[in-house]
Amino acid sequence: MITLHLPYPPSVNTYWRHPTTGKLAGRHLISEKGRKYRADVCWSIPHAIEKLFCRLSVTIECFPPDRRKRDLDNVAKGLLDALSHAGVWGDDEQIDDLRIVRRETTKGGAVRVRIEALKEAA
Repeated sequence: MITLHLPYPPSVNTYWRHPTTGKLAGRHLISEKGRKYRADVCWSIPHAIEKLFCRLSVTIECFPPDRRKRDLDNVAKGLLDALSHAGVWGDDEQIDDLRIVRRETTKGGAVRVRIEALKEAA
């Protein structure tokens, strides 16, 4: 099992941007806030972690930065994208079991991610 302590991700609503004019119109791009979060996650991952290529179970424990109402599903997409970018696994398609749990409010917010390899089917 791998346990990672990471910064709280931006909402999926601010992680992506969708230009409506110019050469990039109609494309889905990672916003400046999203790019900064990906960089922060890369710096937070221990270099000793080897990339995982097996089927995975992932549990995300969310420690929100404040008491505002938040949709837990908005946490997962940017976080999983950042973990893929950081090279924790080959692709987040490998995740067969994904759980998201809300925990107590923590100043600044944080997430704890637990990653386990699933036993291969016999």
